Formats: sequence, structure tokens, C-alpha cells
Amino acid sequence: MSVWAIGDIQGCYSSFMKLLKKIDFNPEKDRLWIAGDLVNRGEDSLATLEYLYSIRDSIEIVLGNHDIALIASYYGIKKSNPTIDPILNSSKAKKLIDWLRGQKFLHIDYTLGYCMAHAGISPEFDLGMALRYSKRIEEHLRADEKDVKVWLKKMFKGGIDRFDRDANNIDIDKYIISSFTRMRYCHNDSRLDFEQKGKPTDKLRKRGIKPWFECKNRKEIELKIIFGHWSTLGFYSDENVLALDTGCLWGGQLTVAKLDSNKPNIVQLECSATLKP
Repeated sequence: MSVWAIGDIQGCYSSFMKLLKKIDFNPEKDRLWIAGDLVNRGEDSLATLEYLYSIRDSIEIVLGNHDIALIASYYGIKKSNPTIDPILNSSKAKKLIDWLRGQKFLHIDYTLGYCMAHAGISPEFDLGMALRYSKRIEEHLRADEKDVKVWLKKMFKGGIDRFDRDANNIDIDKYIISSFTRMRYCHNDSRLDFEQKGKPTDKLRKRGIKPWFECKNRKEIELKIIFGHWSTLGFYSDENVLALDTGCLWGGQLTVAKLDSNKPNIVQLECSATLKP
């Protein structure tokens, strides 16, 4: 058995299939971790989602911002677009959306020594806090449809950039979901910056704006954190984090890492997508 982790697929179905073939992935014996953003903008989000559902017993998924947006579009909270319309118009839409609603925001494997969240883990959270808060928003997303719609509407009314235990429940939830799905940068005071989307630079660092995993006073996480979400960062690995979004959608690569080895074995596939950031 092999355990692989893959960065953002975003509906790039053909590249995804080619990469699985390249690593000889066998869902009957192998495991695949997916770092969120399964759908949106790629050429076939429906086929991507249908395939993942068909091998659901062989995969671990954490939800990304585009996956949450798809769920919100299904409930009429956000506008749809031509790349996710086929999902929403499918006879399998409810089954697929309900399946997505049952997925996690944080996956942990103590044996392998990794955890995974779409955008990473807030500098304010240790692993216990991250697990507790991920379960909190998972419970909201898995509630009955009426409650989910009410909650999601509130989640899309502005983000929260600072963690405050004494804030109201909605603002705490906004911070949790924003940090797990939208985070890239933080300020020296640990406040998150959702505006910056480019590659880290010395100029930004001099302004006190650093990648979240470089944040001063970041709480220690005893597992290596796998994340996606940040195509302009590209592949990045150090002793603390493993970034796997390498911009397949933008004409970059789709990247997988073999986790059950002494160090991650990286395999990449050049993609044909040519969208402009």
C-alpha cells in the first residue's frame, strides 16, 4: 500500500487521471489525501467529483474555499459559474453535495507524522485547538439543510482576521473557516492578511507580512502540515510544512507526494490549463 497526497485539482480531470496513472495509483490498495479545492475553473469538475466519490473509501479529503463555494452555490447563497453548473444540474447533485458536506477541514495521521488542511493551520492554534475547532465547523456543515443555509450565509458576510475567544460564535466560526480555507499571510501580531495572494517577498517581510508558517509566535504543531491553496507559492517543503498547490489550473503542474517513505517522494505532471491568475 502507498499513501499519496495531492494538491488542488480544481476540476482538472484529465491531468488528474494522467497523474494517477503515472504513480500507478490503485484505489483497492492505495490511499490518496486531497488538500482541498477539488472543483471549479478546470475543464471537468463534475467528472472529478464523480470519480472521487466512486473511490471515496480510498481517499481523505479536506475542504477548500472552492468546495465551500460550490456548496453555497447549491443552496443559492453564491452565484454559480459555467465550470460548476454541470455539478449543480446533475441528477447526482444532492448526493455529491451531501457527501462533500460530510468531509473534514483537518485530517491527522499520527503514525505517518502528517496532518492536512487546505490553507494550513492558524498560527494561533496548536494541534488540539485546530482539531477541536475543525470539528466545530464540520458539525455546522453537516447539520440539516435549513441550518446549513443560515450558517453559510453568515460565513460569507466578511472574514475575520484575528482570533478572539471572547468574540461571538459567528465571528469565531468565521475566523476558523477563513483560516482553514483562505489563509496565506500573517502580520507580526498574528493577524491574518487575506489580501496578499502573490509569492512571498523580502519586501513583504520588511512590512511585517509573512507566510503564516513563518509567523512570529506561531504555536508549535508536532506534525508536518500538508496544505494547498497557494499556487503562487508553489511547491515548498521544510521540516514543518509541505505545500502542494503548484498551479495546475494556471498552466503549472499537478503535484503528489508519497507520504509513507523516509521523506516525501514528489511526482509532478505538467498541465495544459492556461488560465491567467
